[in-house]
Amino acid sequence: MNTTDHHLVNDAAASSSPAPLVGWVLETSGRGTLSLITTCLTTVFLCTWVVIHPRVCNNDLYAILHKLAIFFKATLAPELIAVEGFQEWAQCQRMEKECVAFTGGNFKAVHAFYVSMLALRYRTPKGNRVIWPNQYRWLLQQHLVDWKDHESWGLSTENISDKSKADSVAKLIALVQVSWFVAQCTVRAAHDLPLSQLESMTLGYVPLFVITYFFWWHKPKDIRSPSIVELPDMAPEQKHIFESMAVSNKFDNEGMKDQATYWSIWYLTPRVFEKEEEDKAIQDAQGRAAEHAARRAKERAAKNHTKLPNPEAYQKNFVSEVEIQDPEDLQIKIRKETVVSHWDPHLYRSKIWPLTCLFGVSFGALHLASWDTVFPTTVELWLWRISAFVSIVSILVFMHLEKVVLRYDRFSSMIGILSAGLYLLSRILMMGEVFAALRAEDLAVYSTYEVSTYWIHLF
Repeated sequence: MNTTDHHLVNDAAASSSPAPLVGWVLETSGRGTLSLITTCLTTVFLCTWVVIHPRVCNNDLYAILHKLAIFFKATLAPELIAVEGFQEWAQCQRMEKECVAFTGGNFKAVHAFYVSMLALRYRTPKGNRVIWPNQYRWLLQQHLVDWKDHESWGLSTENISDKSKADSVAKLIALVQVSWFVAQCTVRAAHDLPLSQLESMTLGYVPLFVITYFFWWHKPKDIRSPSIVELPDMAPEQKHIFESMAVSNKFDNEGMKDQATYWSIWYLTPRVFEKEEEDKAIQDAQGRAAEHAARRAKERAAKNHTKLPNPEAYQKNFVSEVEIQDPEDLQIKIRKETVVSHWDPHLYRSKIWPLTCLFGVSFGALHLASWDTVFPTTVELWLWRISAFVSIVSILVFMHLEKVVLRYDRFSSMIGILSAGLYLLSRILMMGEVFAALRAEDLAVYSTYEVSTYWIHLF
C-alpha cells in the first residue's frame, strides 16, 4: 500500500469515528458547563416567573404556594399552561361580550380577567365569598347593580392597575435574557455548531411562553387583596338564584375547613362552564324525577279508577318543589366526580380545537430537533427519541378527550388517565436526560464561534 492510500484510509477512519465526548468543561475555554446550565435555568425561570398570572388567594401563604404550584406546572408542562391560558382568555372574551350591553361598552377584558381571577367578593357575617363571573353577569342582567357604581366595586381600571404588580423591570430583564439566548442559539445553528440537549429543551419553552403571555396580556398580575363589596338588596328568590350560581365554595373565606385546602393551590382559575354543566345535569335529573313521579301518579290513578285532576299541573308543581329542595333529599343521584381535566365545550366543539391540539403537541415536537444529537449511550439516545414521541401522542390523546374524570369503570377515563401518566413519565425522563447528558457531551457543544466572522456583530 502506498503512502497516498495509507492517508486515505486514515482519513476515512477518522471521519467514521464517533465524536469525542467530554465531561465537565471549565469556563477557561470561553464556554463551559456551568455557564451553559446557568444560562438555560435562568432563561426558563425568568420566562416562567414573568408569564405566571395567579388568581387571588385567601391569604399570603396560599398565594405563595399557589404561585409555586403554577410555576411547577408551567415548568413540567408548559403547553398545558398555554392551553389553560387560552381557555381563560376565551372565557373572558365571552364574559366581555355578554356584559357589554349592560355597561355601555365600558366592560373590557381587564375587568373580565379581574372578576375571573376571584378578585371580586361580597361580605358575609362569617367573612366573604367569591362573586363568580356568571354571578356578576346575572347581577348586571337583573339590573341589581349598575355599571356607574363600578368604581365603588373596585372595578375601575385605575384601581386594578394600582393593585396589579406587573414588574416592568422583571419583564425587561426576561426580554433581554430570552432575546440573547435565542440569538445565541440562532448564531450557533448558522455556524453549524450543535446545541446541548438542555439548550434544545430551553428553546422549546420560549414560543409557548410568548403565546401564553399574549393570552394574559390584559390579565392583572399578583393581586393580593380582593375588592370586597356589599351585595344589593334582593328578594329571597333572587338571593337563592344568586347563591346557587356559585361555582364552588372552596375559595370563599369564611373560616370553614373545606375552604382551606392545599389541593386548591393547583387550580389556576376554576372554570364557570363546569358549573353550568353541573346545573344542567341537576335540571335534567329533576326533570326526569318529575316525569317519573307524574307517570307513577297517573298509573296509580288508572289502577284505582280515579281521574288525575291535571297531570301537567302536577308535574309542574313537582318540578317547582324539586327546585327549592336539596337534590339529595329528593334522591337525585348526581355523581360527584374528581375531574382530572375538562376542556371548555365552546372551544372543544369549535373548528379551532384541532389547531389547539397541534399547538399542544408543539413542545414535544420541538424536542425532536435533538434527534441526531450525540448522547452518552445509544440507550439514552433512543430513550430520548421514544420519550419525545410518547409525549406527543399522549398529550394529543389527552386533549382529544373533552373530560377526564378519576373513574376506573369508564374506558375513556382510563385512556385519559393512562395518557396523562405516560406524558408525565416522558417529561420527567427527558428532563432527567438533559442533565445526565452533561456528563459526556459532544465536544463541539462547547466550541465557540468568531464573532467577527458573522454579520451580526452585536453578539
